[in-house]
Amino acid sequence: MTTRRTLLLFCVATTASLSVFPTNAQLQRFATSELTIISSTGAHHFIVEVAETPAQMEQGLMFRRNMAPDAGMLFDYKAPTAATMWMRNTQIPLDMLFVDAQGRIVNIRERAVPQSLDVIAAAAPVRAVIELNGGTVAHLGIAPGDQVRHPIFGNTS
Repeated sequence: MTTRRTLLLFCVATTASLSVFPTNAQLQRFATSELTIISSTGAHHFIVEVAETPAQMEQGLMFRRNMAPDAGMLFDYKAPTAATMWMRNTQIPLDMLFVDAQGRIVNIRERAVPQSLDVIAAAAPVRAVIELNGGTVAHLGIAPGDQVRHPIFGNTS
């Protein structure tokens, strides 16, 4: 009886861990592109992964243990929407920039807490959300009203 119970507990624990931490085969892949944020302190360049599909947006930066200082993720909603985010299964603190269809930063949530289930919302309809390493916004002086240049906003020329 004890052996059967131990085996059952092992199976339940193994199944639960598989659903929380997907294998590499289950993880989404993302295209990358260049993105520039123009702030009062200058032009800041990033290489971002682009989340466009529902599966990519759901995964986002979950399960990452680190990210390069000039990296990030761009969530492209294709049209203005009341975007909301959370930090479930996200291991690193993030700065979230909510960006309107013209590429203007509407609002920012700095240093979102890893693993938090708190809802983080755009202050107005946005075309995109950019996630950067926590502390990047403060370090570079990025603020609401700053301009984001990327092909999705049609302002890269």
